[in-house]
Amino acid sequence: MNLVWASLIIAAATGAAVAAILLVRRRAPDGSYFHDGDRAAGVFGVIATGFFLLLGFIIFLAFSSYDQSRNGAETEALVVVQQFETAQFMPPPISGPLAGELVCYGRSVVHDEWPRMEAGGRSNSINPWALALFRTLKSAKPATASEEAAYSKWLDQTSDREEARRDRIHGADGIIPGPLWLVLFFSAALIVVFMLFFADSGERAVVQALQIGSVVAVIAASLLVLRALDTPFHEGFGGLRPAAMERNLRIVGEAMRAVGMRGPLPCDARGAAR
Repeated sequence: MNLVWASLIIAAATGAAVAAILLVRRRAPDGSYFHDGDRAAGVFGVIATGFFLLLGFIIFLAFSSYDQSRNGAETEALVVVQQFETAQFMPPPISGPLAGELVCYGRSVVHDEWPRMEAGGRSNSINPWALALFRTLKSAKPATASEEAAYSKWLDQTSDREEARRDRIHGADGIIPGPLWLVLFFSAALIVVFMLFFADSGERAVVQALQIGSVVAVIAASLLVLRALDTPFHEGFGGLRPAAMERNLRIVGEAMRAVGMRGPLPCDARGAAR
C-alpha cells in the first residue's frame, strides 16, 4: 500500500464528506431533519454496527490469507536450504546438479514468479526448475544406507516445498469476492448519506464537520487496509517481498563455496535457463 496515495484518498473522502454536510447544513432545520433524533440514532447505530461487524470479519479472513502467504514464502525458502543440505548426501552424480537446480529454483521464485504475482497474476504453472529437479532425481541410484535415507528425505522435503509454494500463491488473486466489495461500498455510502440527514443548522459547523469527517476517515482507512491485505504482493508499505528466499539463497551460495562447489549453474542470475 502506497502511504502517500492512501493518505490522499482518506483526505479526499473526508473532505468531500465535510463539504457535503456543510452544504446540506445551510438549509437544514434546527435539530436536524429527524423529528425523533433518538430513534434516528438507534437506526444509525444498527446500520453502522452491521457494517463494521462485516468489515471486521472480512479483515480477519483477509489477514488470515495474508499470513498464510507470508508463512508459505518463508517455509518454501527454508525448505530450499534444507534440500540443499540433503543433496550433499545424495549419490555423487546427481548431488551437484540438484544443488545447482535448487539455486535456480529460488532465483526463479524471486525474479519470475514474484513479479507476476505483484502484477496481479498467479503462478498457475509449475516452476520449471521443479521439473528439472524431478528429472534429475529420477536418475538417482542410491547405493548406500545414507544415500537411501537422503533420497527418502528429499521426497518428503519436496512435498513440503510444494505445499509451501501453494500457500504462498494462495493470496495472489485475492480472496474477497466482488459481491462482498459491493456490499461494503454500498453500506459505507449508506452510512454517509444517513449522516447527512443529521445536518443541524443550530449546531456549530466544526462539530458537524468533525462528526462526519471522523466516521468517513475511519471507513476509508479500513477499506484501504482491507485492500492491502487482499492483495499482499506489492512493493508498497506492508507488501510481501521475497526477502526470505533472497536471504536463504545467499546462505546456499556461501554453503556451496564452503563445500567447494564452484561449477557453473544451469541458469543465469535471474533463474532463466542458460
